[in-house]
Amino acid sequence: MSKLTGTIASVNMTTNLILQRPSTTVVLAMSTDGKIADVKRSPARFSSEADQAHLERQVALADGVLFGAGTLRAYGTTMSISTPQLLEQRQQQGKPSQPVQIVCSASAKIDPELRFFQQSVPRWLLTTTTGAEYWQKQAKETYFERILVSNATAGVMNWTEALQQLATLGLKRVAVLGGGTLVAALLASDLIDEFWLTVCPLVLGGTSAPTPVEGSGFLEHQARRLQLLSAQTVGQEVFLHYRLQPR
Repeated sequence: MSKLTGTIASVNMTTNLILQRPSTTVVLAMSTDGKIADVKRSPARFSSEADQAHLERQVALADGVLFGAGTLRAYGTTMSISTPQLLEQRQQQGKPSQPVQIVCSASAKIDPELRFFQQSVPRWLLTTTTGAEYWQKQAKETYFERILVSNATAGVMNWTEALQQLATLGLKRVAVLGGGTLVAALLASDLIDEFWLTVCPLVLGGTSAPTPVEGSGFLEHQARRLQLLSAQTVGQEVFLHYRLQPR
């Protein structure tokens, strides 16, 4: 028998429901030419210890961490909080020691042998009906604590309803850790509030190398405009904090 013991919840929001969702912050490191990985989409290991500490701080501020299955497959693990001061900070705020780690995948075909499933973090899956059925059939020792099923059209997530569901489950602040396809989908649905981008001192190049925002792109008149909140140089890296401007 599978040890999949979580709740399978369907996102069924009425059209007259006022949109309530968590605040969302994209946190990514990129090369100087705007790539978040090389042309082989290898795990990005080019950022510094300062950036890793920055990433952990942003994760510690969140109630949930959202990332695509491609990002999980590349790294095999997720960012968990280990710094004592950050753990104490969450305890003082009445939060669990680790934010919920939410994998997004329409197919949900994720290797249950990944080290992610041995990490001491709460794990949720955001998927389609097909993806939920796939995990129900797995006779594996690993599990997700909760499976959320988005109302999807042609296998595409309804991200607005999905984030509404996260809000109903008590998540007020979500960190989005990539990849670019997920960020593009959320941005297209006007579901991103802020960006934290770390610019690292290397050039990767390549037309197939992924960027912070993938997808079909936006024409200039459709482009989302950003307000720069802060810019800080640490060593050879630049930390940029942006807020999305209203349309």
